[in-house]
Amino acid sequence: MYKTMTAGLLAAVTFATPAFAQDKPAFNGPRVEAILGYDHIGAGSSVDTDDGNDDQSVGGFLYGIGAGYDVNLGKAVVGAETELSDSTGKSDRHDFTQGFGFGRVGTGRDIYVGVRAGYLVNPATLLYVKGGYTNARLNILAGDTDEELDQNFDLDGWRVGLGVERALSSNAFAKIEYRYSNYEQAHINFADGSSSPDFDVDTDRHQVALGFGYRF
Repeated sequence: MYKTMTAGLLAAVTFATPAFAQDKPAFNGPRVEAILGYDHIGAGSSVDTDDGNDDQSVGGFLYGIGAGYDVNLGKAVVGAETELSDSTGKSDRHDFTQGFGFGRVGTGRDIYVGVRAGYLVNPATLLYVKGGYTNARLNILAGDTDEELDQNFDLDGWRVGLGVERALSSNAFAKIEYRYSNYEQAHINFADGSSSPDFDVDTDRHQVALGFGYRF
């Protein structure tokens, strides 16, 4: 019985959603969204490891907000977007010299600005790819505690991703996407407001994100 009810509910959502979306063109105009998911950042090579161990990494819960503007061209959708996110990832409590070349850190705010382009599989389902610029922050932790110092690393890099978005009504939508980021340059922001010169890094970031939003 439960299988029959579940199948019926899924079928109702699948067939009802396009009808809602057809009240006005789906995937068109400004949008805002809440984001949550999984975040993993670590050494991409020996450039930013202390001892040649490429497995040093930090993982945590991803959360943030995003905004964008899309143009529906018929079967294709193009748009621009921006995002501000953070995550709960922190280095394990151990000697502060360990880590992936940055010492003991906690993930901080991440700014992303980019574009996306997609194909409408049907009036309510969009498959898309995305890419753009990302600036991430790693907050330096004090010793073997979770206390954050008044200094951090700023990392500059690029992001690519792919995802699927579903119109739930003429305004509401949900999406899931995978994003990969690579950071190639970094500098240290000190407590007195000064910054170090840029230096090379090779830091990878993998994220799986769910988005729930509203289109105006």
